[in-house]
Amino acid sequence: MLFNSLDFAIFLPIVFLLYWFVANRSIRLQNALIVVASYVFYGWWDWRFLSLVLFSTLVDFLLGLRMNVEPNDLRRKGLLWTSIIVNLGFLGFFKYYNFFLENFVDAFSLFGVKVNGSSLNILLPVGISFYTFQTLSYTIDVYMRKLEPTKDFIAFSAFVSFFPQLVAGPIERATQLLPQFYSKRTFDQERAINGLRQILWGLFKKVVIADNCAEYADLIFNNSADYSGSTLVLGAILFAFQIYGDFSGYSDIAIGTSRLFGFELMKNFDFPYFSRDMAEFWRRWHISLSTWFRDYLYVPLGGSRGGMRMRIQNTFIIFIVSGFWHGASWNFIAWGFLNALYFVPLLVSGANRKNLDIVAKGKMLPSIKEVLQVFMTFALTVFAWIFFRASDMDHAFSYISGILSTSLFTVSHIVPGTLFLLISVFVLIEWIGREGAYAIESIGSNWSRPVRYTAYYGLIISIFWFGGEEQQFIYFQF
Repeated sequence: MLFNSLDFAIFLPIVFLLYWFVANRSIRLQNALIVVASYVFYGWWDWRFLSLVLFSTLVDFLLGLRMNVEPNDLRRKGLLWTSIIVNLGFLGFFKYYNFFLENFVDAFSLFGVKVNGSSLNILLPVGISFYTFQTLSYTIDVYMRKLEPTKDFIAFSAFVSFFPQLVAGPIERATQLLPQFYSKRTFDQERAINGLRQILWGLFKKVVIADNCAEYADLIFNNSADYSGSTLVLGAILFAFQIYGDFSGYSDIAIGTSRLFGFELMKNFDFPYFSRDMAEFWRRWHISLSTWFRDYLYVPLGGSRGGMRMRIQNTFIIFIVSGFWHGASWNFIAWGFLNALYFVPLLVSGANRKNLDIVAKGKMLPSIKEVLQVFMTFALTVFAWIFFRASDMDHAFSYISGILSTSLFTVSHIVPGTLFLLISVFVLIEWIGREGAYAIESIGSNWSRPVRYTAYYGLIISIFWFGGEEQQFIYFQF
């Protein structure tokens, strides 16, 4: 079920009314309703894969309980590795089986050895990368004694399958989200209005910005050999806005929807395209995944405790693993490797923690230096996105080769002025609201009610007027 579909527009009010007016007699009943609603939401795509969600839930629930009473450290570690192997085993089979098989066959063919291997027509379960990491955070935190395991299976099932963030995050930590399922929720009108406002902005980013950019980005990338260098640059820029509008739009809708039910999810995007360096960009882009890799991979590997050599090594590991997490293809690994190359000079020079506050905080306009820094960071990001969007490495290199041709200096006329106007308005609103949790959180808070609601209705009209063809969210494939 897509957030930008008629199905969800019917589903959400029904669940909301049942949650607050029928199931409000007890927390357990509300949690049970969330589980049922979440399984309906996920099963709408393909009910067969509900068994994977249920199995993952059962395994980690039981392992968490057992870990808590097991006095032997070696056995506790064995229970943890059972969770890791089971969860990553399913993820590896569905997402990476064909990738490893094909590369295994290709490796042997280099030495003249023919190996027979049949790839499987495997359908990737939506959201498996997200809920796998979410349940792993639970067992790891229980093992590290940062969290007491829950004995409430309904609450734990709701935590794993919570429908607003089940298929594309944010990837919530058990320490942050699970306790919210134990607490009594009371309806808060201001919180609900705030949630609706964030849902509205998320829909605008997805339907108006991302889906319209997707139409032209797909056209250019899928036919890159037919276009000039300037058009290819334009295609990469449009994809940058597409993936940001698509993924951050999803996160906004997820966070806003959760707020309607009395839950607070972590912020997943913090205006990343206003970053002044790549380290700042990665503190602001897909925050839930970046911090997951930091806490559960970078730190266990030694983090920053060793010398500079270890820090550089661990940086490359987490970026390459992050790239591989996104997809079973060498171009995703190249994307992660390239971002590591961007990051390392900042790490070596000690400038990776330089820009911690939002750019031009408390000011309307940035300095010339900040403009140049933001522009350069955006340019590096757009270049890296070429590897992310390309179908494979050959496509990525041919795309870049096309950009570096003399046709780079021609004028492209492929994209209509309306889309440029929409993107410009979008960037302006994001800039004005960049110090909030989301762009329109506080914009217009001092306006009179008629003016404020006129602006909201303007966004709603633009969603229906400019909305592109309904498209699946990009991160559903991960």
